[in-house]
Amino acid sequence: MEKAGKIYGINGPVIYIKGKTDFIMGEMVYVGDEKLVGEVIGLTSEMTTIQVYEETSGIKPGDTVYGTDSAIYVTLAPGILSNIFDGIERPLKSIAIESKSVYIGRGMSVDSLDVYKKWKTEITVEVGQTVFPGTIIAKVPETKSIVHKVMVPPNTIGEVVRVVKNGEYTINDTIVVVRLDDGTERNLSMTQKWPIRVPRPVDSRYPSTKPLVTGQRILDTLFPIAKGGTACVPGGFGTGKTMTQHQIAKWSDADIIVYIGCGERGNEMTQVLEDFSKLNDPKTGNLLMDRTTLIANTSNMPVAAREASIYTGITLAEYYRDMGYHVAIMADSTSRWAEALRELSGRLEEMPAEEGFPAYLASKLSAFYERAGYFKNLNGTEGSVSIIGAVSPQGGDFSEPVTQNTKRFVRCFWGLDKSLAYARHFPAIHWLTSYSEYLHDLSQWYNENVGADFVNCRNKILVILNQESSLQEIVKLIGADVLPDDQKLVLEIARVIRLGFLQQNAFHKEDTCVPLKKQLQMMEVILYLYDRCKELIAMNMPVSILRKEDIFEKVIAIKYDVPNSTVDLFSQYKAAIDRFYAHIMKTNA
Repeated sequence: MEKAGKIYGINGPVIYIKGKTDFIMGEMVYVGDEKLVGEVIGLTSEMTTIQVYEETSGIKPGDTVYGTDSAIYVTLAPGILSNIFDGIERPLKSIAIESKSVYIGRGMSVDSLDVYKKWKTEITVEVGQTVFPGTIIAKVPETKSIVHKVMVPPNTIGEVVRVVKNGEYTINDTIVVVRLDDGTERNLSMTQKWPIRVPRPVDSRYPSTKPLVTGQRILDTLFPIAKGGTACVPGGFGTGKTMTQHQIAKWSDADIIVYIGCGERGNEMTQVLEDFSKLNDPKTGNLLMDRTTLIANTSNMPVAAREASIYTGITLAEYYRDMGYHVAIMADSTSRWAEALRELSGRLEEMPAEEGFPAYLASKLSAFYERAGYFKNLNGTEGSVSIIGAVSPQGGDFSEPVTQNTKRFVRCFWGLDKSLAYARHFPAIHWLTSYSEYLHDLSQWYNENVGADFVNCRNKILVILNQESSLQEIVKLIGADVLPDDQKLVLEIARVIRLGFLQQNAFHKEDTCVPLKKQLQMMEVILYLYDRCKELIAMNMPVSILRKEDIFEKVIAIKYDVPNSTVDLFSQYKAAIDRFYAHIMKTNA
């Protein structure tokens, strides 16, 4: 018998059914004649509360709500990559064709993935083989960059009794038949369905000891994030949150990117869609979209779907992690997601906490970020999900609830500074307010794979920047002229670090992404210059004489002048510093 109920009240995206119903908590439902998608979020003996993921205009009391006996889920199969979905995994391209409009029509019923397209399939199991949850039963070249590994669902163990021949099949065709322990047979296709609010199972969690290499010097060197790590990028309007995430998406060594546009402006999402569809992937030479999926839930889309969008994104990421891939999620922005929570909470008449956000804001944030990690999967492979969430505090106030609660659950904090952004210093991540708790975990990897001096050089660079900050307080009060020369030198070297190392040009072919070995050699040259200048200062050479030479500007220009593929040029810079040292000694003897 079909479960159904009659609408009693409507409050924006929240509707109520009076009396006892047979619905269950978290069940997906269809609302009204247009079959709008909704989810049961509250149940009592007197009232059932449902949030609707579409615009509820035109819905009226007395309309019917239909149950489905399943939770809100995503469809997992080939076709996810290169696709663009809304917050509940409806493909926007298909919706545009169906609705014949630039706007999403209500009640659109379209398949999440193309059920008619045939995929070239290679079967990887044999008749008589015992399969377990996560066992790879087929391989499908989903794009030119990524091989999709079709897996046994998490709740299936049995013996393979039939397989199809290698060939072309749709995502719903049966490709393997498994006999379960109770003697029944189960047909396996390429498709799985998984509830978005339930983490996919893993074998075990590993400590995060490998960095997610981004090619951005201030991140890789000063504030690194691990594969399977979590980071937040807070900043006010125009400070570069989205551009920082774009750079990481383009250049990081993650295998797959899941970009979640959660409540952002439509023109920003359009830029993402246009940029990503044209960009070539530096890792594979193919299009970047071949290993990217986008979830677009702009600010004018229904607020309830915004709340669901990050769960949709993390579930897609976990699915590819289970195949053994390293996935990076860009969530832009979790503040808009929290605002959706606040609006829904207000309509539910829940008791508000700080700044009107619901009291469960912290637990919701922790549930999201805790799904990141570096894991051993059920099939024995290793994979990771890294989460980089943008935070948009109103007025750039980092003391507001979303930023403060996010800091509790992430181990990387890349604080964007509006004064740096307005000075055109990008990325505008401030080295004094940012931190990373992964450095100790990653030190051994850096020592073994980049150089034994990497962490030591990084620490020295940070000490100089902290010294500069202290000295700037004095300079603001009484000016730089009264400082002794050794302190003036600190200011000069800090300027070289800021302009030559921390500042990075996303539009320069050599500077947009820098390999770790070049980052180390850049630090070594800067510190070598500092050491040689300190020797001159110790011999009473004034900084004013050192500034007359062009050596400082020459070191700043390393980021442009030394190609990423040529590392032997750095010895020439050290030789130039030695010539500078000898010249100063000779002319001022």
